[in-house]
Amino acid sequence: MTDADPENSPLFESAAFLLGQLGSHSAYRFEQLLAPLGIKPPQYGTLRLLEANDGRTQQQLCDLLGIHRNVMVSLIDALEKRGLVERRRHPADRRAHAVHLLPAGREAIARAAELADRLNAELLAPLEPEDRPRMLAMLQRIAIGTGLTPGVHPGLTLGPGALPMYDPGHS
Repeated sequence: MTDADPENSPLFESAAFLLGQLGSHSAYRFEQLLAPLGIKPPQYGTLRLLEANDGRTQQQLCDLLGIHRNVMVSLIDALEKRGLVERRRHPADRRAHAVHLLPAGREAIARAAELADRLNAELLAPLEPEDRPRMLAMLQRIAIGTGLTPGVHPGLTLGPGALPMYDPGHS
């Protein structure tokens, strides 16, 4: 640690830097919190998506999230190996598999959601309670205004002509 005052840094006046700094910090903390559950943030996001869309095909889930099918396959493979989800033949399309949450998956969602709530409280603790909903609304406006898909980490999505940033081999 140096004697330099971080509040006098030009970066302390940069919204882009501060959002990046906070994003990096919150991603690291969330990964730490989820580690005892044996899941990573992209897997948690997939479980939450399945919670609301149980029984959809992998392709339908890809379309919903705007992610590459290889990324989805890797995410579902990892969750299936942990006994949190299972693929079943789709009743209307024999070529497709529907993805279903298992009871262990629902339990993992509940436990991880508690950890996510804890992290949210930790991150917003420096704000007055009445300022927290306003901060959340402003962050949501920024996310929507920049064209991000609500509820989907941009590291999982495909930009024009790009490959997903998430490396399925390291799930």
